[in-house]
Amino acid sequence: MRVAILGAGSLGTIMGAVVSKNGGEAILIDANKAHVDMLNANGATVTGYLDLKNVPVKAITPDQMEGIYDVVIVLLKQTANRKALPGLLPHLNKNSVVCTLQNGIPEESVAEIFGEDRTIGGTVGWGGGWLQPGVAQLYTKPEFMIIEIGSINGEVTEKVKNVEQFLKYAGKAVINTNLMGIRWAKLLMNSALSGMSAALGCTFGEIIDDDKAAACAAHVANELIKVSKLKGVSIEEIIPGQNFYNLEFDDAAGRSKAIAMLRDVYSVHRPQKASMMQDMEKGIPCEIDYINGIVCQNGDKFDFDTPFNDLIVKIVKEFEAKEIPFPSTDNLNRFSIPELD
Repeated sequence: MRVAILGAGSLGTIMGAVVSKNGGEAILIDANKAHVDMLNANGATVTGYLDLKNVPVKAITPDQMEGIYDVVIVLLKQTANRKALPGLLPHLNKNSVVCTLQNGIPEESVAEIFGEDRTIGGTVGWGGGWLQPGVAQLYTKPEFMIIEIGSINGEVTEKVKNVEQFLKYAGKAVINTNLMGIRWAKLLMNSALSGMSAALGCTFGEIIDDDKAAACAAHVANELIKVSKLKGVSIEEIIPGQNFYNLEFDDAAGRSKAIAMLRDVYSVHRPQKASMMQDMEKGIPCEIDYINGIVCQNGDKFDFDTPFNDLIVKIVKEFEAKEIPFPSTDNLNRFSIPELD
């Protein structure tokens, strides 16, 4: 089985290194030539919760793609999809499968390019950061390196099974028949902590340590859950023992429980900075429209207010438009926590 990982940033580099270390094979594809050259010359290095040095990998730039790939794992930022994904078409056949593990809800737009029968999706339950060419940092303990995948229609096909078999080289891989359920669960995690990380320019640990920031994150999650219910989505339990519906609240006691749960869940992700924040640091467009923006857009469809998600999007957009400096925790002053009974 010929496998490619399209997008060898933080997660792609980590996945490539772990897959290679565990005896699997995949070709890393990335537009950053300096990164590709370093990977080929010195291998992939992973720091943080893993200590992998100079793990041999094969990396190429998109113009070097050749032949047919049986499986392509997509770890690009969604902002690159329109430009990058059509380039895969000459390198796929009718039996090929494209598995998008991107943030947000990308399956519909990906299927428009490759067809629903060749598109599956999934969520990555771990985070990382790109440090320099050839080097990435894992922010999550290895025992939490879980990936859940599924087809758009919920069928467990041979293509889904093939992707699962490959992803087992990267950690724990699980097939789920409720793809939108796992997608919205991951979107909850991204919108709450990653959204606040981008809006405040801080780590997840700094968010859960601050009472007001943690309360804001709880309200972000609460808005998402209520919007998902309006859509008819049943959110899955993607973290064993953690029912995300416990993050929904309408009173002060419920909010306190939600904050406690977020602190428990994210205690293992304390060093993590949102990938959106990392992009903002680099001065490149981030995925805010595909994360918190999705909550806002769906809230609008159902005439449901999402003020916390709205403000996160506003802050990030203001920074990208150079209207405000790089976000800091001073932005907490822009959030207003409502009084609840």
